[in-house]
Amino acid sequence: MNEPRIIQNFVGYRATIATEQPGAVEQLEDMLSKLGIAVVMAEIRDAKLQIEPGEKNVLFIDSDLNVAVDTSASEPSRCLPVIGIIGVEAPSRLRSLMQLGTTSTLRKPVHRAAVYSALYVGINEFRRRRHLADLVDEYERRRLMRKTLVQAVLIVMHRTGADYAGAYDQLRRESMRSRQSLEDFCEAFIHAHGPGPDELETQIGPKTNYA
Repeated sequence: MNEPRIIQNFVGYRATIATEQPGAVEQLEDMLSKLGIAVVMAEIRDAKLQIEPGEKNVLFIDSDLNVAVDTSASEPSRCLPVIGIIGVEAPSRLRSLMQLGTTSTLRKPVHRAAVYSALYVGINEFRRRRHLADLVDEYERRRLMRKTLVQAVLIVMHRTGADYAGAYDQLRRESMRSRQSLEDFCEAFIHAHGPGPDELETQIGPKTNYA
C-alpha cells in the first residue's frame, strides 16, 4: 500500500461540531465555511452523539462534553478524523479525547488563525494512522492465511509429484497470472481442487496437473 497523499485543500469536507457552548466556536464555524467546508451542529440525545462516518467527514468535539460517540460503524478513530476542542485541561477529559482517537486540538474559545493548522494536522494524521492500521490488518490476515498456502502446496505436491519448492513456484506463477495475492489464490485453489492436507492421507487423488 502506498502512503496516503497529504491533503491541503478541504473544499467539499463536512464538519460536525459537538459542543454545548456555541459562542466558543463561532470563529470556528466562520473559518470552516471560508475553507469550503459544510458545517453542522451535532445533535446530542440521551448523552449520545450520533455521527455518520464518511471519507470527507470530520468531527470537532468539545472535551467538556460527557457523551458517548456512536458512529454506527467501527470506532471513531478508524472512520473519521476527530479534532478536540479543549476547555478545562483535566486529565480525565484529555483522556476521553485520546480514547476517541483525537489527532489534533483547538483551545476554547477557538480563534480563526488556529483552524487551518488543526485541520491540516488532524486530517492528515488520521489518514496516516488509518493507513498503518490497514497495513497491520492486512499483515495479520495474510499471516492467518499461511495455513491455506501450506495446504495448497501439499495438494500440488501430491497431485503433480513436484517437490515443495516446485509446487510453491507453480502456485506463485498462477497467482501472478490471475492478479491475486498468493494467499487469496491458494484459498480459491483449495475450494476448487481440495482436499486439505489432513485428508490427503486417507483420500488420495490422481496425480494430475492442477492447471
